[in-house]
Amino acid sequence: MNFLKAFVKFVPVFVLAGLMIFGKGHLFDGQDAMVAAPIAFLVAVVVAMLVEKKKWQECLDAAMNSVKNILVALFILMLAYVMANCFMSYGVGASVVNIALKLGVTAKSVACVGLVCTAVLSVATGTSWGTFAACAPIFLWLSHIVGGNIGLTVCAIAGGACFGDNIGLISDTTIVSSGIQGVQVTDRIRHQGVWSVSCLVLAAIAFFVAAVVMGLNGTGDASAVMDNITPEIQAFLEEERPAALDLLNQVADGVAIYMVTPLVLVIVLAVMGVNTFACIGSGIISSYILGLFAGTAGSVQDFLDNYLYTGIEDAGSWVVPMMMWVAAFGGVMQLMDAFAPLANLIAKMSKKVRHLLGWNAVLSLLGNAALADEMAQIVTIGPVIKQVTEDNVVCETEEAAYKLKLRNATFGDAMGVFGSQLIPWHVYLGFYIGITAGVYPLVEFTNIDFIKYNFMAMIAVASLLILTFTGLDRFVPMFKMPTEPEVQLKKNLSKDEQAA
Repeated sequence: MNFLKAFVKFVPVFVLAGLMIFGKGHLFDGQDAMVAAPIAFLVAVVVAMLVEKKKWQECLDAAMNSVKNILVALFILMLAYVMANCFMSYGVGASVVNIALKLGVTAKSVACVGLVCTAVLSVATGTSWGTFAACAPIFLWLSHIVGGNIGLTVCAIAGGACFGDNIGLISDTTIVSSGIQGVQVTDRIRHQGVWSVSCLVLAAIAFFVAAVVMGLNGTGDASAVMDNITPEIQAFLEEERPAALDLLNQVADGVAIYMVTPLVLVIVLAVMGVNTFACIGSGIISSYILGLFAGTAGSVQDFLDNYLYTGIEDAGSWVVPMMMWVAAFGGVMQLMDAFAPLANLIAKMSKKVRHLLGWNAVLSLLGNAALADEMAQIVTIGPVIKQVTEDNVVCETEEAAYKLKLRNATFGDAMGVFGSQLIPWHVYLGFYIGITAGVYPLVEFTNIDFIKYNFMAMIAVASLLILTFTGLDRFVPMFKMPTEPEVQLKKNLSKDEQAA
């Protein structure tokens, strides 16, 4: 009976996952989480009322409290959309791409350069989807021209585009995962910065070694790359990603190199620990002011209408309401303690705190596979791993507790964005296929093509699990988790210690 009850309480998750995975192309085509989340929420309410005898008002209160926890993240997210639009249209993104192209690209280096360029651009724009849409036409045709391996290149830009989603100050996944765990985004960046950059460096080396092993030559002419951005490709991007088209035009026409300054400013302020709102504000203002000198920005009214208003509108059109619905869903799931069996299993399997945190990472990855959407996973599983940690770990200091929250935030985000690159049925890969089919019709890509050489995702996911479970994270600057006796599992304490 207990098993049946636990199973029924998990039905809303199956509903959400089913709609996310199988709804596309059928009844809910094109709606994804915007329809799936409200339906799953209603199913969760029905289950809570029938199985746990909860009242409607109790369910509603739980949902509202859950949404309340991410309100700050939602405000940050709206400003992040404004900044992303400014960076892509005023020339910040184009300056990053042009710098990479001027460094010189060959068959051996094109995948490596594509990885680094998309990684930096994703930090600048805060969007992996926008970064991939902007860079796929450039680097796929560039790889074609210089004789590179298309499969290697497409995996490089797919993995690199996710880099900023895991550590970008204006990335929605970074903001939301941090907000759910109750940590500052800037603290997150400092906590995982060395680890993230190390993964990027290792991935760049892996792509270069793979190119050498494949026997790719070291010569090629990259000067004609923009000639291959056909009118058809431009029309496709104009409909799907208009900001990406602005970026491509600026890459073709050239943009002042000093337009990279806003990105540098934002990164420096974030590393210094400046408030997230101030960091984003500095990026928006500096990109507009410098854009006036570079000729890429228009009047103040144009900024207000086409960037400030549009950015907030874009965030509010589906991302913010979708997140609110998923958060409401998570609140009801918490109310009926639906994830208690999984939490108890994690606690039983763990002998040390780092083991418990490691299983939190695994749970995040499995949640991403089940829901096939990184944001749904972050908002649904995030509160679960937070609760698992709070219920089973005793910390001597608030600082130690905060570091555990930082690691949980990293888990939710990394296993969401990088994990998505390794899950064949994930919506991420469906988007990538759509973009590549539109911008590079010479090859018919499959989902597996984006996984085969995705060294960035492989290294990030594997290293995070290994470092956490083994405790080797102590060798990574600022990434070390607190260990016993500073933190301890409650089950390992004596009865007197637990009572105290």
